[in-house]
Amino acid sequence: MTDKNGLLTNAGKLMTDQHTVYNSRMFCTRWNGLEKGSIFNDALDDKEYDIYSIRSMRRNPVIADLFHRMKYMERRGSGLRKIVSETEKLPGYSEIYKPEFLSTATDFRVILKNVNYIMCGASVHDAAHDTAHDTSVISKQNLLLEFCADPKSRDEMQAYINVSSRSHFSKYYLKPLLSSGKLEMMFPYKPKSKNQKYSTVHTK
Repeated sequence: MTDKNGLLTNAGKLMTDQHTVYNSRMFCTRWNGLEKGSIFNDALDDKEYDIYSIRSMRRNPVIADLFHRMKYMERRGSGLRKIVSETEKLPGYSEIYKPEFLSTATDFRVILKNVNYIMCGASVHDAAHDTAHDTSVISKQNLLLEFCADPKSRDEMQAYINVSSRSHFSKYYLKPLLSSGKLEMMFPYKPKSKNQKYSTVHTK
């Protein structure tokens, strides 16, 4: 619900019929549901559906194509997938917060869960915090690997991912990347040297 070009757009379309908001989640309902017999509707009847493998079905393909050419409409099939992908990017996200899609003969419903809601005490909050931290570290490690395609100094690397603490940078970024073989030291091979630089290891 944070990407105005993605999640908010699609949630807004659903809210034109009815939306119900609770502390833990929001229900967005579109009355009349999906066309009976559509591939999407049939797939949603299966509890094990894969949202990324369901083909998009349009009620009025001519108008939809016109709006797409005028850039008034997103790429076909991107809506529900984007709801899932944008939710996965939120800090504190885990599998329990994955959006749910329900289809019946009378309505189509999306359930968006609040990733900031503490469901059962501090343990859930702590777990969500740890998940967010781990995701952030991995994301920044990947940024460093891209940044160090050309050799960079430690100060340059810390500035690039906005980490001021040298000990924190060493513990969560520099040492793990070096020990995993994804990053290597260049000449003079002295970590404390001001001339020391690091480069990404390019695998064949």
